[in-house]
Amino acid sequence: MTLIVRDPGFYEPTDEDDCGDFSYFCQSHDRLYQREACGEGPHLVALRCEEHGPENMWPQPLTLMFPEGFEPPLSEVQLSWLHAEWDAA
Repeated sequence: MTLIVRDPGFYEPTDEDDCGDFSYFCQSHDRLYQREACGEGPHLVALRCEEHGPENMWPQPLTLMFPEGFEPPLSEVQLSWLHAEWDAA
């Protein structure tokens, strides 16, 4: 299972941010998150921005690529919206 970490202490991105260097960090395994290469067991994934540190993310590309592995799961409406946003980008 992969849990997307959101936290009130994380930076809340805005449309005006011009961030370009991100990584996904698994807090469970204390290393960069790479699907099936991070370690065994549950994953707690946070988005890490080089400028702001941990950022809140939702939705993000990994939920589109692997929606069945994330908690909380995406609803059909959220998944449809995410596909539309992904196609528009």
